Amino acid sequence: MAIDLTLPPEVHTLTERTREFIREQVLPLEDAHAGDIAAAGGDTFRIELQRAARAAGLFAPHAPIEYGGHGLGMSDRAPVFEAAGYSLFGPTALNIAAPDEGNVHMLAHIANPEQKQRYLAPLARGEVRSAFAMTEPAPGAGSDPSALTTRAVRTDGGWRINGHKWFITGADGASLFIIMARTSGEPGQRGGATMFLAPADSPGIEVGRHLDTLDRSMIGGHCEVFFTDLLVPDSAVLGEVDRGFEYAQVRLGPARMTHVMRWLGAARRGHDVAVAHAAERRGFGARLGDLGMVQQMIADNEIDIAATRALLTRACWELDRGEPAADATSIAKTFAAEAIHRIIDRSMQMCGGLGVSGDLPLARLSREVRPFRIYDGPSEVHRWAIAKRAIARARRAGE
Repeated sequence: MAIDLTLPPEVHTLTERTREFIREQVLPLEDAHAGDIAAAGGDTFRIELQRAARAAGLFAPHAPIEYGGHGLGMSDRAPVFEAAGYSLFGPTALNIAAPDEGNVHMLAHIANPEQKQRYLAPLARGEVRSAFAMTEPAPGAGSDPSALTTRAVRTDGGWRINGHKWFITGADGASLFIIMARTSGEPGQRGGATMFLAPADSPGIEVGRHLDTLDRSMIGGHCEVFFTDLLVPDSAVLGEVDRGFEYAQVRLGPARMTHVMRWLGAARRGHDVAVAHAAERRGFGARLGDLGMVQQMIADNEIDIAATRALLTRACWELDRGEPAADATSIAKTFAAEAIHRIIDRSMQMCGGLGVSGDLPLARLSREVRPFRIYDGPSEVHRWAIAKRAIARARRAGE
């Protein structure tokens, strides 16, 4: 059976228009502010970028059509998101940056009609931002979500939530929190989590300090958030009680792949910068690009880019078919996070002193992509999960 990797004409057109928009309108702004979105103006800057993307007809390619988006599935998102990710500010411009992109995806699949109207619609339109509050300080939920300690207790007509979260991306300035809280069981036990929707101005929500992290391109920082006797009604439950971990997979698998798409765009920019430099820079009596060691780095970058795209294609195909895609997404995420880091690192090496300077974008790209090997599941945790499933399959086959 033949495999057709041809993009639908409308997706090809959208990808090309996105590529042009990013290069002409967004890259100059990223370079002017060294990829620091707070320095560029934060939310005021975001609104201006998104206004330009909307005028270009590129806004919210992932969002449902009824909420103003293009309604693209996972496979069709890949080239568009990669084109947007060529600039660190590109995902924000198109409203496909984390965590809003993943939250739009999850709300579209799980929220009831009233919740969609109240929360999904303004989020998809870029009128507000959101945050997904799951990660906690030790001994709470981190790479092991079952360690969840934030607790929601039933009250008359609703729930009382208490807990401490941190590394909550976009929390500063968010209008909506999706809160993961334990509603049954004890920390360390599987299951027993519920997702709650809460406006950020609700009494009992306090956004604390920004954790000082490597990256500078994600709006709203990575913050501590405290929930102290936060009261929410029953209507705030997203989906059903005690199914929060199950629903999280609706978000996490696709969100890992959209991270891959965006960071692959950034890696491709780094590679393009390095190849252009190697094609012209002379040393040791030849152009750098004619030297064998430099050619090997260029070839290895090309291989990592192609392999990342291939693994991403497989994972998105499974997700579009409605499959869990646990192995495919873990494999693609782990390989991509490490390959993207290698691509940027080689690109810096090829550019020598310029590579670690502010004269080229490589140093800031390195700063931004390094955390990807940790968030959305560290490489080591994904490897453990992949191996565990492989062993389980072998045991079942031997029964």
